[in-house]
Amino acid sequence: MSEADDAHFMARAIGLAKRAWGATHPNPMVGCVLVENGEVSSGGYHEKDGGPHAERAALSSLMRNPRPGATLYVTLEPCSTPGRTGACTDAIIASGIHRVVVGATDPNPAHAGRGFEVLRKAGIEVTTGVLAEDCADLNLIFNQVITTGGPLIAAKVATTIDGRIATRSGDSQWITGEEARTDVHRWRRLFPAIGVGAGTVMTDNPRLTARLPDEPEWCPVRFVFDGRLRSVVDHRLPKVYSDEFASRTIVVTTQHGGLGYVRKLKAMGVGVWVFEAPSGRVPLEVFRARCAAEKIGGVLLEGGAQLVSRALAERQVDYFFAYQAPVLFADDKAKAVLSGLRTDKLPQALRLADLRRTTLGDDGLVRGRVVYPPKLQVDETLFSLG
Repeated sequence: MSEADDAHFMARAIGLAKRAWGATHPNPMVGCVLVENGEVSSGGYHEKDGGPHAERAALSSLMRNPRPGATLYVTLEPCSTPGRTGACTDAIIASGIHRVVVGATDPNPAHAGRGFEVLRKAGIEVTTGVLAEDCADLNLIFNQVITTGGPLIAAKVATTIDGRIATRSGDSQWITGEEARTDVHRWRRLFPAIGVGAGTVMTDNPRLTARLPDEPEWCPVRFVFDGRLRSVVDHRLPKVYSDEFASRTIVVTTQHGGLGYVRKLKAMGVGVWVFEAPSGRVPLEVFRARCAAEKIGGVLLEGGAQLVSRALAERQVDYFFAYQAPVLFADDKAKAVLSGLRTDKLPQALRLADLRRTTLGDDGLVRGRVVYPPKLQVDETLFSLG
């Protein structure tokens, strides 16, 4: 097989892996295809936690032994430990496959490279690193959890070219077009949890569910950051506190919110996390630790601007999604997307690494890992509210 052939078949395996988008947590998405005589003869993917791994699914769907010279393409290094479903390296060796082509290496330092070693010792030719970046990109959340033990906290913004999220009068729907907004719902389906500030639920009253064409509505865990429980005072409560997914909502607050409002939320079936804090600001580092303890592997912060700005100022954003529309307000009174940092020189700026770019109709998406400078200068006065 040529390098172009390897890339072609690995792309097919990636396509299979994406069929389980958002359904495999805490496991990774993995796809696999078996190629005989230059043609795909079977394929499989890991559908859900506890189910067969992609390699076993592909071999099982073949319903016979692979032909001599067959090549197996898999997006992630085959596991070499028994686990619940048996080591995939054992199944590959037993099948008589001649060659294995792998995309990404297992991110777990305890396992990385072990599967390759086991297969090579069995006389199987192993090629690694084919479309490695695309394969690793399948599992942003899994990779974070397995390497750090904590969740991937991501933030999303949608702005004009000049970095505004609303006009001076507050008009913001919609800055981006339909394709970009559909893409946001796709990412909502991937992340186990979504987070918004109290101002967002009070002003926009969002549903915070994933609504994709030809798929049932899906609700992640919905975090509302409300350090003083401002969103509970009004008798017209946000829909996330009373809709059919209310039990999936968790209000993140502090002791400054008041026990009466906490009891009111709990009586409605809404979860409440109360953290000790000197002010009404929820301590995001402690929130991260709680997510890790609750095995919530990823949180997508969708706003508002103050919540995302504060999370960046506290170095609690690991990954960033920036949607941008071909629109200019050219108005210094329009609402800026981010604030709170004092950046005097370029080396003090936050940057994105491992960039991925996508065109969505007239809009664009740039996303990547957040890289922080050694020191951030923060204007604490902008983060006075919880």
